[in-house]
Amino acid sequence: MIRFDVIARSGAARAGCLHTAHGDVPTPAFQPVGTQASVKALSAEDVARSGARLVIMNTYHLWVRPGPELIAEQGGLHAFSRWPHAITTDSGGFQAFSLAERRRLDADGFEFRSHLDGRLLRLTPEEAMRIQGLLGSDIAMQLDVCPPGGAERSELERAVELTTRWGERCLAAKAPRQALFGIVQGGTDVELRLAHAETLGKLPFDGLALGGFSVGEPIEQMYRTLAEVAGALDPARPRYLMGVGTPADIVRAIGWGIDLFDCVLPTRNARNGQAFVRNGKIVIKNAQYRNDSRPISEDCGCPTCRAGYSRSYLRHLYLAKELLVHSLLSAHNLWFYGSLVASARAAILADEYAEWARATLAELESTS
Repeated sequence: MIRFDVIARSGAARAGCLHTAHGDVPTPAFQPVGTQASVKALSAEDVARSGARLVIMNTYHLWVRPGPELIAEQGGLHAFSRWPHAITTDSGGFQAFSLAERRRLDADGFEFRSHLDGRLLRLTPEEAMRIQGLLGSDIAMQLDVCPPGGAERSELERAVELTTRWGERCLAAKAPRQALFGIVQGGTDVELRLAHAETLGKLPFDGLALGGFSVGEPIEQMYRTLAEVAGALDPARPRYLMGVGTPADIVRAIGWGIDLFDCVLPTRNARNGQAFVRNGKIVIKNAQYRNDSRPISEDCGCPTCRAGYSRSYLRHLYLAKELLVHSLLSAHNLWFYGSLVASARAAILADEYAEWARATLAELESTS
């Protein structure tokens, strides 16, 4: 199980500590995404060097390959992946959303075809809990219904109703020592979101998450909804914003009271040749870096920059399609994200978050 303590506040922003069986996680915290029980292109040691003490792994993908039974036989995800710190697993609900053309939704769960071999699969709240129990994560997520951006009110209402019902079933079926988070849905309908947050807040979840954002809705609507809903989540429990994660998104959401984040951007952008820096992004293939002997960032403490790998060399690796560039850029980007949330935490502890956020957003968005 887990325990969560809020240590300091600065406005609505919170610094805390999430205590798990696999160590403490200082919050605000960013969770690198390890879809296949691996953060792409990086070892567990590489990920830990970024400051991460919690990663999220993908229930659906590990269900279809290699299978939760095999992972359980190997000692669970921690032993299987050699990640010694805390692990979150999602429920598979978002993958069901993304497999819209392959799946059917009913009151009992999702039915869909595996993207690997086409076999028919059925994911119910009980099956989601069984799989996550075998995987042995510290934090499991309830099975939820994630409606697309721009969904009609009736579709949002059905998603909220089913997510609540499934949350109750997940609570009844979860592994005894595994923490379980509920997921608040409702699109960008603030009234629905607030009502659902209140409903799930009455259930004995260990934490509450906001799902169903960054699924096609305009970013202004997402920000408006988050600003009104984040603070309505139970302050005694950790608050988790799922799948939203540009650096600017994270800075804003911490200011609204969010504690936990995850996003594929650091490693996905690295594979596309992009490196995060304080004033935006470097697109390493650009010709301006052909003779640039500087590291990605002069003041960065990541292994890539510390070792002196130049922009010129990284550009060469990327254009030559050398796999090393994925590791070097991913290590930098995860370090950037880890440093961002660590700086946010320091600003909260100093009760200077608003000032820090203003300065950081101005720098991050100076080239956007």
